[in-house]
Amino acid sequence: MTAPHGNALAGGAHGPDALRPLLDTVLDALHTGAAERRGPLPAGGPDAVTARVRAALGDVLPDHGTGDHEALRTLVHALAAGAADPAHPLCAAHLHCPPLAVAAAADLAASALNPSLDSWDQAPAASTLEAELTRTLAAEFYDTPHPDALVTTGGTEANQLALLLARERHGPRLTVLHGANAHHSVPRAAWLLGLPPATELPTPTGVLDPIRLAHALATTPGPTLVTATAGTTDAGLIDPLPAIADLCEQHGADLHIDAAYGGLLALSPRHRHKLAGLGRAHSLTIDLHKLGWQPVAAGLLTVPDTALLAPLAHQADYLNATDDTEAGLPDLLGRSLRTTRRPDALKIAATLRSLGRDGLTRLIDRTCELAHHLAQRLDAHPGFELHSAPTISTVLFRPTHATDDELATQRRALLHQGRAVLGRTHADGRLWLKATLLNPHTTAGDLDNLIAHLEGSTHR
Repeated sequence: MTAPHGNALAGGAHGPDALRPLLDTVLDALHTGAAERRGPLPAGGPDAVTARVRAALGDVLPDHGTGDHEALRTLVHALAAGAADPAHPLCAAHLHCPPLAVAAAADLAASALNPSLDSWDQAPAASTLEAELTRTLAAEFYDTPHPDALVTTGGTEANQLALLLARERHGPRLTVLHGANAHHSVPRAAWLLGLPPATELPTPTGVLDPIRLAHALATTPGPTLVTATAGTTDAGLIDPLPAIADLCEQHGADLHIDAAYGGLLALSPRHRHKLAGLGRAHSLTIDLHKLGWQPVAAGLLTVPDTALLAPLAHQADYLNATDDTEAGLPDLLGRSLRTTRRPDALKIAATLRSLGRDGLTRLIDRTCELAHHLAQRLDAHPGFELHSAPTISTVLFRPTHATDDELATQRRALLHQGRAVLGRTHADGRLWLKATLLNPHTTAGDLDNLIAHLEGSTHR
């Protein structure tokens, strides 16, 4: 029997038949929405976007439904027309990547089947797929007998888990040392976990200074966790990891490295030397929704030995009864602090199978090349000042004669016009524009267009 209008299920034997016509409607709406937007961002600013979305929504909970196709056509179109599209080459403000089509398609299957990775009987195949994927990826970073990784919602959750595991190893007096360049989730995690306030070390050069760190380690009483960064949010810089690891060993401190942005450089023979020392950390944060081109969310917390994850073990009889575990049913509760958890490993596994190591490496190398090309163009341009050569794919620059206020105004004007999406950050006491290139399909011509837009807005 065919399900009533609006009530068809995505799973089951008839799920694909129900989804197929709806996908045509969604794809058409994505196309028409992007065509209406035309650029990387909707024009008009927040007020105009809000008005258009409210008009499309109408009554959020109507007395009578409009039907599947009308609802999807209207709302997907509105979302696409009002999106900041990371697939547009001039959308380059944040660590927000354009997802690969193969990953998005796999995500559809995950949504349709809806496994929940909190017990084996809700996700038999998905639990095995995740276990195989996490062990394989962990082995890319740790040359140890039993490396492991947990799938997280991203760097923030992974950093919180890293601090939690360190607290369980050393107790609630654990002091966290981090550079001023560290992600904001590090001190926030210390606060959430009831640890002493994290100690921030100045990073005037943009990276953690081993001399400052050595002094801090020598004068900090009790157990210590040092958090270093491989790919800062503001500039894509990488801390001097070998020197930091040496200091941690000398002082008996644990080391966590937030490599959410830069960690996947380890796959590239051309770039992996930048991550020397990465495998000496007690834990690593890795994000595949940055230089892995996955739909959000696709994070990892990676450790050199699965035994380090033991503190996360948890018992809930309806999910991992002792006799079930002893009988061989996998216990999944210790694999996350979340209970209900979607199979984000599927899209990652599909991507790795589709592209292979060489295909993913080509995307990484191409993206880094684009950043260097943009930096060279800006450095040679009399109208712009380049901050420094990019370490990964982030380029900091500013108009040569602009004040900080003029630069901020210029950036907002480009956003309001929907012409280009650029970030902003402070370095060396000044405000800089930030282009974070994560689209490997961007061309040299696209970058020339970006510079032309900046030239035009500077001259207004």
